[in-house]
Amino acid sequence: MTIPASFIQELIARADVVEIVGRYVQLKKAGANFMGLCPFHGEKSPSFSVSPTKQFYHCFGCGAHGNAIGFLMEHAGMGFVEAVHDLAGQYGLQVPEDDVSPAERARAASQRQKQATLTDVLEKAGEAYRKHLRKAPGAIEYLKGRGVSGEIAKQFGIGYAPAGWRTLASVFPDYDDPLLAEAGLVIVNNEEGKLSEEETKRYDRFRDRVMFPIRNVKGECIGFGGRVLGDEKPKYLNSPETPVFSKGRELYGLYEARAAFRDKGYALVTEGYMDVVALAQLGFPNAVATLGTACTADHVQKLFRFTESVVFSFDGDAAGRRAARKALDGALPYATDVRSIKFLFLPAEHDPDSFIREHGAEAFARFVNEATPLSRFMIEAAREGCDLTTAEGRAHMTSNVRPLWSAMPDGALKRQLLGEIATLVQLDASALSELWASTPGPRKAGGAPAQQRRHDEPPGYGDAGGDDYYPDMPPPQDYEPARYESDSKPRFQQRKFTGKGGKRWGGRFEEPIEPLRGRGAPPSRPDVAVRLLLSNMTQWEALSHELHVMLCDLPGQHGALFTWLDSQLHEHGVQPWAALREGLRGLEFEPLAERLMSVAEAAPVPEGEEAQHQADAARELASVLDFMLEELLKKQESEAIAAFGKDPDAPERFRAIQARRLELRARLRSSGSETA
Repeated sequence: MTIPASFIQELIARADVVEIVGRYVQLKKAGANFMGLCPFHGEKSPSFSVSPTKQFYHCFGCGAHGNAIGFLMEHAGMGFVEAVHDLAGQYGLQVPEDDVSPAERARAASQRQKQATLTDVLEKAGEAYRKHLRKAPGAIEYLKGRGVSGEIAKQFGIGYAPAGWRTLASVFPDYDDPLLAEAGLVIVNNEEGKLSEEETKRYDRFRDRVMFPIRNVKGECIGFGGRVLGDEKPKYLNSPETPVFSKGRELYGLYEARAAFRDKGYALVTEGYMDVVALAQLGFPNAVATLGTACTADHVQKLFRFTESVVFSFDGDAAGRRAARKALDGALPYATDVRSIKFLFLPAEHDPDSFIREHGAEAFARFVNEATPLSRFMIEAAREGCDLTTAEGRAHMTSNVRPLWSAMPDGALKRQLLGEIATLVQLDASALSELWASTPGPRKAGGAPAQQRRHDEPPGYGDAGGDDYYPDMPPPQDYEPARYESDSKPRFQQRKFTGKGGKRWGGRFEEPIEPLRGRGAPPSRPDVAVRLLLSNMTQWEALSHELHVMLCDLPGQHGALFTWLDSQLHEHGVQPWAALREGLRGLEFEPLAERLMSVAEAAPVPEGEEAQHQADAARELASVLDFMLEELLKKQESEAIAAFGKDPDAPERFRAIQARRLELRARLRSSGSETA
């Protein structure tokens, strides 16, 4: 969109920079100007000057300067267009847009009005929750037990949602107002028989929870996070996606922490609301938290509007490492030469709160200062599982690190890393650069580049492929038919299932897998992985990052379901199938999950055999995933063969992939599951 320059000039002329800045900074008259403490850096003596005649602000300490629009961009982290619209709205002006049709302009105005209305509704609910907190001794005791003072609770607007089903009915006289559901405060109940007759239509989403308002950079309430007082599940509950709230783009505590970023010199990204609140209480007000999801590129981009240094803090366990790996993916595109990105791994027994209470704030500050730089963590992630004493291991690392390195913006850091990577894989930097320049970019199974593949695109593996499944290479002699066939048509001869308790033809597994009810074809490997992981979510937590990526990148509903499962783990922790089933309501892959889980539910585990059943399921999952990984490696072998004669490095790449696949095949044989 294009905003006419004449309107920008008119807006700046009409806006009062003293009034705009004064909403965020306490100003005092000093001669012809106004003075205050600079919001862009920490200071004790005011050096921040605002001129009403020049309509300009300037800090003599850090050099920050600009007009009213610039102040909103710098202080509130808005983009230019957003700042213009915000400022124009404060003065009742309609922003003209040269290339926008009247219909689009009307829609945009309607959307802005809807957003303003929803934030008003949420603000009203937040005020009610704060009033309820004063009368909730249990919630107050919980907060005191976590070391939260009244001052910090007030700063973050913490409240309490009572246990009643329709508490908000006393706050909003029209409880049936659709805005309450659209704002995520009320759920329209579609389940029968669970509530009394007068409560069957609608009920409060948040009940008996400590409430944390989530604010945007302008300080408006856009959603809530609720934490149970006991051990009920889910422990944390967020507002759903709404027109004003998207958890993949918002950060808890960002509004409160902006000034502290400049004071402390960095933003500290943690994993939960209580981490942020506790850190603010203990002298680290520069902490923010993702909202139950992995850190995304949108999160990182938003942080770099306010600071040039970000430290990601994670637990030191396997789950923390996986979360850090996803944060690395989001951070790489923003790793310029002037930015600092680090990864802090706390001891497994600590979170930031407990670490500071045991070791002190100075020890935590030293720990932050010694955090792992992005460059080192990227190298560590790429070399995981690679034996650099062998050519195959070095080739494997070369393959792993290429998409990470390629995601970085060009600059000195990227070029230095090329040299470091080249040294590790025993190649000249120029040779490595030529290798990557002369070969296709990282590709997922199915042939499309990794950045372009979507769940709804045609599948490349794990689906029926007929005789052209490996178009450039026939199956090797030791390849045996897949145990779990595709949903559409069989790629190889289907196995026959025996009766109860009998072994399958040619198989090594003692327990038969029952075919899905009402279907002639047995389940595919992705089907089996879905069933096993939904039955026992702890197995998902134990999988490697490579297997997570492989499953989430599956085509169609399987990949979408695994992506959702991963988000559920981040948001709610490990959940039983009964809880997952509720979360699946209305999602496109709900029928797939219900169909597959109907098989698992039809075969209850005999009493006393639970442990053995879990062990068998873990072995079955490992076998299925190994075969899926082997299929992926076969596809990569096929691509390498197709490059013979065109790419001089293709033979070496093929040998490295083949060595890894044969190693995997040997493991399958040694485990007795090669016919699976």
